[in-house]
Amino acid sequence: MGYEVSFAGAQFTALPTGALWWPAQNALIVADLHLGKSARMARRGGGLLPPFDAQDTLHRLAQNVGATGAAHTFLLGDTFDDNDAADDVTAGPQWQQLQDMTQLICISGNHDPAHGAQDMTLAGITLRHQAAPHSAPDISGHFHPKFKLAGRGHAAFLVGRCHLILPAFGTYTGGLDVNSPVLTGLVGPGLAILTGRVARAVPYARLTPAVRGNA
Repeated sequence: MGYEVSFAGAQFTALPTGALWWPAQNALIVADLHLGKSARMARRGGGLLPPFDAQDTLHRLAQNVGATGAAHTFLLGDTFDDNDAADDVTAGPQWQQLQDMTQLICISGNHDPAHGAQDMTLAGITLRHQAAPHSAPDISGHFHPKFKLAGRGHAAFLVGRCHLILPAFGTYTGGLDVNSPVLTGLVGPGLAILTGRVARAVPYARLTPAVRGNA
């Protein structure tokens, strides 16, 4: 069950999966898939992770596309964990299947600078990888916000007056606590929308927020 969000004069639904649905544009927006992270770590001699992150992430994305019927899917950077991973993933059948389902529109991130535009503006809202403090309103990713509630961390959307920051959608992604000064200073008072079985909203920038019910 999603949570209805009004931002910059437009209406969105923050989905429990971490994807953002924009009905007026028939568009799905996700950030930070980090496809191929396990393969990149193995190539560079890091810790070995089960090599199924890309398959799982793409499967979940396809489910979201199918559920919403999105004609356009915006990928807000760090879609791939590096450019070598991009070559591997885009040659695979799951990526090709997604292209058959929806128009994939890539924004470049710091992990995948060779893939996608730097940003783009749609209905007066700029889509980019990392929020720009002096260029708003924008929708972005990059920070992988995490909100701790009852001792458990939840990937979260952060919604302020000028910035809407998406959680990381990828299977193997960490996160930055929402109380980090870089996030509180950027987003300011607003809402944190927690992902999980349902999307739940709490007032953002309070230390012990009380959970509000779904819209």
